[in-house]
Amino acid sequence: MKVFKFGGASVKNAESLKNVVQIIRKYEDRLFIVVSAMDKTTNRLEAVVKHLLTRDAASFESTVMEVEHFHQSVLKELNLAGSEVLEREMEELFGLLRKRYHTPISEHLGFEYDQVVSLGEVLSSKILAHVLKSEKVEAQWLDARQLIRTDNHYKEGKVDWDKTTQKIQSCIGEFPQKKCFVSQGFIGHTSEGFTTTLGREGSDYSAAIFAYALTAQDVTIWKDVPGMLNADPKYFSNTQLLKSISYKEAIELAYFGASVIHPKTVKPLQNKNIKLYIKSFIDPESEGTVIQAEQAQDQLIPSFIVKKHQILISISANDFSFINEEALAKVFERFYSNTIKINLMQNSALNFSTLVDADKVDMEKLIELFKPEFSCKYNENVELLTIRHYTPEIIADLLAGRTVLLEQRSRQTARFVLTK
Repeated sequence: MKVFKFGGASVKNAESLKNVVQIIRKYEDRLFIVVSAMDKTTNRLEAVVKHLLTRDAASFESTVMEVEHFHQSVLKELNLAGSEVLEREMEELFGLLRKRYHTPISEHLGFEYDQVVSLGEVLSSKILAHVLKSEKVEAQWLDARQLIRTDNHYKEGKVDWDKTTQKIQSCIGEFPQKKCFVSQGFIGHTSEGFTTTLGREGSDYSAAIFAYALTAQDVTIWKDVPGMLNADPKYFSNTQLLKSISYKEAIELAYFGASVIHPKTVKPLQNKNIKLYIKSFIDPESEGTVIQAEQAQDQLIPSFIVKKHQILISISANDFSFINEEALAKVFERFYSNTIKINLMQNSALNFSTLVDADKVDMEKLIELFKPEFSCKYNENVELLTIRHYTPEIIADLLAGRTVLLEQRSRQTARFVLTK
């Protein structure tokens, strides 16, 4: 079995869904298809959550209607508006969404987020499954909220691999004749049956989870780029396609912020030696990128990763004590418990410096969290440049005219926190 993952850009409207069907038709293999929410649906559902929590009934309803009308318009373009089964499923989903406004709000806001935002993937996967059936492609819709078991860490559920593998294999075993399965990325469930999400952009990870459980032949992530490039074309000209890289290299690049692959995606595939392809849904016949065990080509092309809109935070103990293991444990606990991800970290005797996404942290709240033991200073509007397989000439060229606030180098990777 092959696993395909189609992201939001590949299923953004009716024409995109038709293109997905044409890609699927090219393959005679059994396919397990993982799909993201359609165009900007996740953002709209996040707005629904905001209106739910602020008890803004008018905005809540208008945003729900916006999501509903968008999906209904797609059904009309696909000539599926008359499908009684699909119409009933849509009515039930939006009925459940509206019902949440009249249900007591959980003290855990992440719980509310997951119950609402997860519906984007459910909607898109329902529609794709019906499109496939209407095009005479035998397809079975499956609910990831019953297949991927996680803990209760809402907004970023941790996978129970044994339970998940058991559930997926058992479910697939019920449909031995089915050629095509359609399920959702990004979502799972707790042992109590509540929906969880795997973190933003977690649909790639879902594809890897299903592939791991099924010991799939390979995974293909369909993107709007020709494969994995050595840099973001928005920031660099003359980018190059990385035709083949190792699991190790892909994990490093993803960890440093390469946006093509979710950081958690590669490891489950590496564990079972399942190849991962990054291909273009715009040009499906093109070569793309393959990620596999062989490391011979990893150092042939330098890679460049830029993370903008960063905040550099410096944390120090108010009694001038050392930043030792005990102090670091307290610092990390505060970051972890507030789901603040660290993009870079470095410590000296008296200071711990870290870089975080500006839109993921409330600095006033963070400063309060560290009182009275620690004080925080910070620099806003900085960026992080990572160079993989650098040379002195490359570094000199990229740093010309820039101010370096913090620098780290290893044998293969150089990282710089920069300000203009």
